[in-house]
Amino acid sequence: MSTSTTHGSADRSPTADDGFTPDPNRWKALAVCLIGGAMVLLDVSIVNVALRSISVGLHASGDAIQWVLSGYSLTFGLLLVPAGRLGDARGRRRLFIFGMLAFTFASVLCGAAPNATWLVIARLTQGLAAGLLTPQISALIQQLFRGRERGKAFGLFGAMVGISTALGPVIGGLLIQIFGESEGWRFVFFVNLPIGLIAVPFAMRLLPPATAEQRGQQHDLDPVGVLLLGAGVVVLLLPFVQEQQWKGNAKWLLLPLAALLLAAFLAWEVRYRNRGREALVDLTLFHRRSFSFGSSMITVYFAGFTSLFFVLTLLLQFGLGYSALLAGVVTLPFAIGSGVAAGVSGRVVHRFGRRLVLIGLGLVVIGYLGVILVIREVPASTTGWSLIAPLLVGGIGSGLVIAPNQTLTLSEVPVAQGGTAGGLIQVGQRIGSAIGIAAVGSVFYAQLAASHGSYNHALQGGLLVAVLFLVVALVLAAGDLLLRDRTGEADLAGKGARAAA
Repeated sequence: MSTSTTHGSADRSPTADDGFTPDPNRWKALAVCLIGGAMVLLDVSIVNVALRSISVGLHASGDAIQWVLSGYSLTFGLLLVPAGRLGDARGRRRLFIFGMLAFTFASVLCGAAPNATWLVIARLTQGLAAGLLTPQISALIQQLFRGRERGKAFGLFGAMVGISTALGPVIGGLLIQIFGESEGWRFVFFVNLPIGLIAVPFAMRLLPPATAEQRGQQHDLDPVGVLLLGAGVVVLLLPFVQEQQWKGNAKWLLLPLAALLLAAFLAWEVRYRNRGREALVDLTLFHRRSFSFGSSMITVYFAGFTSLFFVLTLLLQFGLGYSALLAGVVTLPFAIGSGVAAGVSGRVVHRFGRRLVLIGLGLVVIGYLGVILVIREVPASTTGWSLIAPLLVGGIGSGLVIAPNQTLTLSEVPVAQGGTAGGLIQVGQRIGSAIGIAAVGSVFYAQLAASHGSYNHALQGGLLVAVLFLVVALVLAAGDLLLRDRTGEADLAGKGARAAA
């Protein structure tokens, strides 16, 4: 179906005569949003280099360590769509502030944990708070910006995603280096306290309050839909996040159950909407090809993208004996490349459209293959230095993927549905990350056992799986572009060219 009449104000400038008045504080508000997003994403990767410190400090078992790592991702994904829907209905500022306060408090509980059980529970709570906060960010960008400014804002958002993911191990390693192996892990969590306390007052002052429409209407929050979707997401993620800890194949029986729960959710949403009620997810979002293709592609991309840092950290720390700090520093070229490229791509996405994403995916594939080549051919003594070039190329590519795809995927989504749509994209990213880490980790550990402890061979096998995910994402992006060329349907670049003409 054609969506030519649905993009509306999404492609107009902030000064267009469409009833939109730019908020004078929008760029300051964006800075607050990015701080919140950085906190959440840092805690995805910062804990990777702290696992050994946690094990030493709390004498934690392998099961507990795995739950500290994966439990966060599990509860993170649980609330993304309901929280996005709640923010759309009741006001995004309120949900953002509540999520920020809850995340800060949960971080303090993590750092103060006297035992592993306490830490696991606090970590699960931290993930729930992250799920409340995260979808409000993309929704607020949708609300505060229009046209090319929205592309720039999402460019900065993409820079934050890439930099936070790659800087997590650096910051975690530095804190452990400063405070010691047995207690350094606590400060990995305590670092969120001053950030949260500073950010919340600025969020109260700068983020836009609920609109008059949101304050004046009673919204149906679809509790049955919330329960079905939440159960489906958790059951789907559980066998992947516990893939290494739950031995045997019985865990994969959860996947058919997840499919049944998600099918029941879809059937309920259709029935609920047909009865004239306000469903949790407006399924017509997926009628917009920009949204359906973009959200599918980024899910597969995250399966390959995030798994690099997991296996590379294992190689550097356990295979080559790098300290937590030095292992983190090795990933800096990726962070630098991603941050710079994302900032630039946000400014030019309206000119190049999905071709920019396609180029970025190609560069990420080249960068990951370069990492495999370095590990295969370069002596261990110079591995860190030799990884600079391929990680930089991969980072630049990632910066050209995440930010432009976010802009393009949400370009035709109504502002009123921005939180729900952003939550769906984030759920896809969490599912992609869990599947990717499980698949790559499974091959990594199988290769490690088969090669009698050779981390070099294990990383090569694991990263080849990551590359396969990236190639699938590349095929999806190319297919979308080819389909648009054949049907004559323009993306933002084509619409911008028509407007200029």
